[in-house]
Amino acid sequence: MTTLVTRWPEAIKEFPADSLVTLRHISWEEYEDLLAQLGEDRNGLRISYNEGMLQITTLSPEHENYADFISGLIRLLSARMRINIRFFGSMTMKKSRHVKGIEPDACFYIQTAPLIGNRMQLDFTSDPPPDVAVEVDIHHESIDKFPIYAALGIPEVWHFDGAQLRIHLLKQDAYTQAPASQALPMLTDHILTDLLTRLREEGEFQTLLAFDEWLQSSQQ
Repeated sequence: MTTLVTRWPEAIKEFPADSLVTLRHISWEEYEDLLAQLGEDRNGLRISYNEGMLQITTLSPEHENYADFISGLIRLLSARMRINIRFFGSMTMKKSRHVKGIEPDACFYIQTAPLIGNRMQLDFTSDPPPDVAVEVDIHHESIDKFPIYAALGIPEVWHFDGAQLRIHLLKQDAYTQAPASQALPMLTDHILTDLLTRLREEGEFQTLLAFDEWLQSSQQ
């Protein structure tokens, strides 16, 4: 077993925020062992696995603020528009038959929320994938993670690079950019980008108020 994998719970403390570590020739068993060692509480850390390549990313407060804000937007929309949305944060999604696994910055069940019900634990061997996954990349590019999302059958990925949020829809095993969300058609890439820009310029509270006013006006 790779030395870094076996001592990662201790080694992670040595890396600053926004570090990216890539390990190659890692077996599926080593990947699962690493997840077991780290446990479920992995705040500030994202792990992805793609056919032997393991990537471990440590996150900055800026990264987490963007991810939390996007989740906050969707929670507000859920309540205002009376849409049942289930939130599963950065849960680990993996399938051994595809030899792939990933942890998004956020993910939501929207159309498939009734299939999940009120369950708190999911099993990806039988449960559907989330309808939307969110990737925040203000320091590290995650486009190369798209094949993982595609193999896991995630219908929609929102990718924010620190300047613009782009919406990608799964079409025939690959993602194509789209102007609006398929799961939440009232949200476009321009609207989401504008809200993230306002977050920086006006702060979270004022931006959420503006978004709430927009949601109310769209119902009239």
